[in-house]
Amino acid sequence: MRIKSCPVRIKAAGEHEGTDEGTFEAIVAAYNLDSVGDKITPGAFADTLAQWKSTGDPIPVLWSHMSQDPDYHIGEVLEAEERPEGLWVKARIDTEPGSKAAQVYKLLKGRRVTQFSFAYDVEEGAWVDQKDGEGFYELRKLKLYEVGPTLIGANQATELLDVKSADGATMRIAVEGASAAQTEELRQALSGALAVKAGRTLSAKNEERVKDIARLAKELLDSVISSADDEEKATPNPPETPSPQTPAAKEAPAGPSPASLRLLADLNALGAEVSTLTE
Repeated sequence: MRIKSCPVRIKAAGEHEGTDEGTFEAIVAAYNLDSVGDKITPGAFADTLAQWKSTGDPIPVLWSHMSQDPDYHIGEVLEAEERPEGLWVKARIDTEPGSKAAQVYKLLKGRRVTQFSFAYDVEEGAWVDQKDGEGFYELRKLKLYEVGPTLIGANQATELLDVKSADGATMRIAVEGASAAQTEELRQALSGALAVKAGRTLSAKNEERVKDIARLAKELLDSVISSADDEEKATPNPPETPSPQTPAAKEAPAGPSPASLRLLADLNALGAEVSTLTE
């Protein structure tokens, strides 16, 4: 599940703006290119809105995605539809005095909260190259989980870096603490490396390295099996009737030994190295 935020465009909030007390209208997702290089296409929410409607369940309104605390489940979406400027919702917030929801509603009415966020999964998307300008990742079909106001949008200190390889595959990497120039340099370096790697046959040196890794992997597996066998042989079967003078010891819980776990971890590391040479 991913999180995306955008500046709130409050259409109305409260009786003084033509809505019932406790309700607000807002554009919570826009179709423009956002700060992390994503662009939601019109129609991306069509299926998920239809699914929500068919269940009869309301889309939850949460404060800052705080699903673990019931106090921050502050309301529900009454209506939702895609409009030319983005995803529009009309929602009702609980207004019980002293509640978290009532305080959030006060912030919305006073325009003291200026961002909105929603949680989603990407069901269909693709990288789009442009002749003039940088490319972007197009979000074509989304699964919506919840929406809600937030003071500071999620991942603002993190840039989601899309790196496309020569075979068309796209990897998304979170880059933190880097300037725009450093992020672009990283993207170009990774894209170049993937392009060189795509379709390339292994060099003789890498072939030998893969063979070495395969040999070591077999030795590790044999060691794990041998270690397990030795432990089993070293533990004699307890007598059927324990001596009255010697109470029966509690059976140790079954499970791999620390040595076996370490060997398996080494094996996984070797497998990862093989994949970097052959994929």
